Amino acid sequence: VMTGAGISTESGIPDYRSEKVGLYARTDRRPIQHGDFVRSAPIRQRYWARNFVGWPQFSSHQPNPAHWALSNWERLGKLYWLVTQNVDALHTKAGSQRLTELHGCMHRVLCLDCGEQTPRRVLQERFEVLNPTWSAEAHGLAPDGDVFLTEEQVQSFQVPSCSRCGGPLKPDVVFFGDTVNPNTVDFVHKRVKEADSLLVV
Repeated sequence: VMTGAGISTESGIPDYRSEKVGLYARTDRRPIQHGDFVRSAPIRQRYWARNFVGWPQFSSHQPNPAHWALSNWERLGKLYWLVTQNVDALHTKAGSQRLTELHGCMHRVLCLDCGEQTPRRVLQERFEVLNPTWSAEAHGLAPDGDVFLTEEQVQSFQVPSCSRCGGPLKPDVVFFGDTVNPNTVDFVHKRVKEADSLLVV
């Protein structure tokens, strides 16, 4: 089974392209580009400030009946493998284990220098320690868990570095303009070839 953003909209996570309700239909905002995030500390600061505000809501979303059905099929031996482009961890929350998250998962954070992986909830605690008096009111939720903030709100936000090497931190997701790991792509191609049918949700 392959799933995309539409399976998570019923859980309250907006997508990019749905008519009238997707991010592209509601606003002229566009998702962050990989190259911009890697090159620019101010862009990382803006991203993490927005993500910090949006995280409590984004991380609280729960699986809907579609996620539970696919997990149940796996338990019953009717689902061989599940591939999702979603980064919301809702398949994992529903109990799916034979799973490839093609674009990664927002619930993990990577150091761009040493590759150290940290749970996103741990980073939220570090944000809170570094920004004890900082607060910002969100102006709408985006599909990947961040919110819209003004530049003034962002400028005073402190962003932690990797606790192991001091490098910059990035969500363990494939941003627009980046590529999916070739080994992951090969793995998924093999699973598709082994399957005797394919359901796209």
